Amino acid sequence: MPLTIDVLTLFPRMLDGFLAESILGKGIAAGHLAVKVHDVRAWSTDKHRRADDRPFGGGAGMVMTPEPVFAAIEQLQTPGCRRIYLTPDGTPLSPALACELSQQPHLIFLSGHYEGIDQRIRQRVIDQEISIGDYVLTNGTLAAAVAIDALARFIPGVLGEEKSLTHESFTNKLLDFPQYTRPAEFRGMSVPEVLLSGNHAEIEKWRHARQVEKTRQVRPDLLK
Repeated sequence: MPLTIDVLTLFPRMLDGFLAESILGKGIAAGHLAVKVHDVRAWSTDKHRRADDRPFGGGAGMVMTPEPVFAAIEQLQTPGCRRIYLTPDGTPLSPALACELSQQPHLIFLSGHYEGIDQRIRQRVIDQEISIGDYVLTNGTLAAAVAIDALARFIPGVLGEEKSLTHESFTNKLLDFPQYTRPAEFRGMSVPEVLLSGNHAEIEKWRHARQVEKTRQVRPDLLK
């Protein structure tokens, strides 16, 4: 059975184009994974279908209310599924975590909005909290999209060229090496001779050296 992902959001149409295009769209069309997007408001009992309210204690913005979120998760969840909340104060998303998530049978992603969600949601119906970076977005639907794309790459058949997984940034904690294609000469800039040599051992040595060099310059923390 392919991995099934349910996304709970207040802005479901944000994912329409994202899920239909490029490698991810082809992976879904081929049946390597299934993604279903749900509007949290569908579970609201409020006559205006509201799913947010002002925070107790005051403060700016709105907070997602527990009732529709509890109802949605309780209806969608399956035995052994992983219920995940996308939030800036969660565990950082990494290649290892994305790979681990790709091996689950069922994931539920809750996208936070406004000032976040009621804490009781986090206490009772969330198993894991994940962050895609130390910054704040207008809403968590974008974070869910990033997480889905990152984990989908580890599902067999989605990439097509499985070697891509072993030759990209953060593999072995190194950033990616420079890539070149035709023409070999362009506006006075030449492709490094080693890449034209056909000597695969030397090419691998050159690429590794460039990876270490770039990582030392841009992300020295990874070398520690």
